[in-house]
Amino acid sequence: MPSTPLVRNRKTAYLAQLGRCYYCGLPMWEDDLAAFCRAHKIKPTQAQRLKCTAEHLEARQDGGLDTAQNIVAACVTCNQRRHKRKQAPVPDAYLHLVQKRVRAGRWHCATLLSAFGALLAGHDSPAQSST
Repeated sequence: MPSTPLVRNRKTAYLAQLGRCYYCGLPMWEDDLAAFCRAHKIKPTQAQRLKCTAEHLEARQDGGLDTAQNIVAACVTCNQRRHKRKQAPVPDAYLHLVQKRVRAGRWHCATLLSAFGALLAGHDSPAQSST
């Protein structure tokens, strides 16, 4: 069993979200990069963008805790892009922004969107289906 609350809550969120990113909806991997690449026929450099991370809905710097209610599973791309902004947008606004850009083909690289296009068709968010 994972050792810290953050790791446990990320794992729980990952399973509840059926292994998909909270924001973009693409599949993520936790431990076995090579198996993920084989299963989805993508290169390791592409798959690195889909590594599962723990995303704090309320950032730690703003008082957010490592609780199940505050942790979702997000791919490293979505997590980093949210927090690279001058001020991280609230999760709901960011979710809508990401989904809009994914639908327009302007979020992940074309190779990843092509590889997972069938999975994304009609997909709103794993967060919506797991709540």
